[in-house]
Amino acid sequence: MPGLRAATAHDIPFIMRTERLPGYDKVVRRFDEAEHQRLLVDPSWAYLIAPECGFAILNELGGRDGNVCLKRLAVVETGKGLGSQILPAIIDWTFENTSAHRFWLHAIDGNASAVQLYRKCGFSIEGVKREAALLPDDTRRNLIMMSILRPEWAAARAG
Repeated sequence: MPGLRAATAHDIPFIMRTERLPGYDKVVRRFDEAEHQRLLVDPSWAYLIAPECGFAILNELGGRDGNVCLKRLAVVETGKGLGSQILPAIIDWTFENTSAHRFWLHAIDGNASAVQLYRKCGFSIEGVKREAALLPDDTRRNLIMMSILRPEWAAARAG
């Protein structure tokens, strides 16, 4: 499993290249450089780098209700199992380094490989936000809401 480290400003070009890979415009949102710079120093956000594999962006850190959001997960090459390698480390990092009770995300409906990966790693489908995502081509897609709870993560780790 690849190790994770906190991103620095020097990682922003890597993050921006990765989130702009062909096909990601339909399944991975993107920020401009100024937004990444701003969020990188915001304590309610965390940027994690899996060197040579990809990155994750989390937000809602420190919220009273204990919900942390996986805002973005992107790998440098799809279909090679990189997401399966780094997502468990991201889940572990979240529960080991935050007070999160619930780690949640939205997956764009139609991104079956992402939904399959999240389920494989312990996330449950909670529901669907109908036509909540506006894509760059001005089409709308449903968002599938998924989460894993701290007790579920702990039970899976215990075996």
